[in-house]
Amino acid sequence: MPDRPLRVGLAGVGNVGSALARLLAGNGGGFPGRRPQIVAYSARSPGDRGLPLEGAEYFADAAEMAARAEIDVFVELIGGAGGVPFAAVKAALARGLSVVTANKAMLSSHGLELAELAERSGAPLAFEAAVGGGVPIIKVLREALAGNRIQRVSGILNGTCNYILSKMETERLPFDVCLEEAQRLGYAEADPTFDVGGFDTAHKLSILASIAFGVRIDAGAVSVEGIENITLADLVAADELGFRIKLLGVAARTDHGVEQRVHPTMVGKSAPLAQTMGVLNAVTIDGDAVGQLTLVGPGAGGAATASAVAADLADIARGAVAPAFGRPVAALAEGERASLQRHEGGYYVRLSVLDRPGSMATIARRMADRSISLESVVQKRAGNDASSHVAVVIVTHATTETSIREALALTVQDGVAREKPQVIRIERP
Repeated sequence: MPDRPLRVGLAGVGNVGSALARLLAGNGGGFPGRRPQIVAYSARSPGDRGLPLEGAEYFADAAEMAARAEIDVFVELIGGAGGVPFAAVKAALARGLSVVTANKAMLSSHGLELAELAERSGAPLAFEAAVGGGVPIIKVLREALAGNRIQRVSGILNGTCNYILSKMETERLPFDVCLEEAQRLGYAEADPTFDVGGFDTAHKLSILASIAFGVRIDAGAVSVEGIENITLADLVAADELGFRIKLLGVAARTDHGVEQRVHPTMVGKSAPLAQTMGVLNAVTIDGDAVGQLTLVGPGAGGAATASAVAADLADIARGAVAPAFGRPVAALAEGERASLQRHEGGYYVRLSVLDRPGSMATIARRMADRSISLESVVQKRAGNDASSHVAVVIVTHATTETSIREALALTVQDGVAREKPQVIRIERP
């Protein structure tokens, strides 16, 4: 007699939840062991919404479903760091139910607490869909590369930002126009701050860093800078210099601890991350045994994210239970924060410089005072009179964040450069 179905309670029937319901209904032969079947769901109002939810019990409150429904697995697809999703997941784990979630904000804020609760109850806490959409980065880090000492994880973790930057570059359109198009297509929310400000990427990066380096999640250690100030001029200059600008999340082991940063980055065009365009995500992992490995795939969308949720359900169906972050919470180290000020690498700098004799000499002197070596200096356009400003693009050799910021602040104080020079880090192979 075949095993009884794996009874699933689905919290949230939006874009991802709807895609999951359709996937499970149409992929009966694709799961090992017990086939997942949605037997309960929660939403703002009842009704099958044209989805294969016939016979599934409706709950108005996800936490009540987690506490009372006759289910084996609780799937949380609501989103949000706290509130109902957090309460519901805790209720499910307290009952010993398996939990699958795509909620990176909740995991970034409360992941260790939930992992400890899962360990006490003996139930798995799975979250492949929380990072990278359809890209199986969690499983690769936690299982496939378990024998490696990971040195660095870097990637494009937000499809909205990648779409905007790709469209700006290829169609030579300004940021605001590309953002509006992303909103029209459903890639960006009405309030896009969480995406374009880099916060979504930061949440995901903190999860990857924990698994990759065996440290406790420390979302507060992530230095975050978004793409709001990237201009078409920067993208054109990057193209001329042989780079593309990407919003990267970077986590790395250093001599000073674990460095975690999110910021626009100039990446050489030949690099896999630079070739990842549109709404795709990509993650590059550097391990001592495997070398460098890059995974590329759809990072958002209902079907891609549902695919990742289904992968977790397949593991649960076959009885595979692993610590949520690759090792028990008690074994996770307290990661020492490495200050971004210690980051070394080249920088792209765009300044608006007063077009008068001696301006460039002043800038060069300030750079030299901080031991900054210049790779190239390009004046983009001549001014029309002695009081006008011109755009100057500088590319530096390796230097520290502190040095470049101090030197630029002094050029502003000297009156030769206007406020807020544009600074973009360069990542070289």
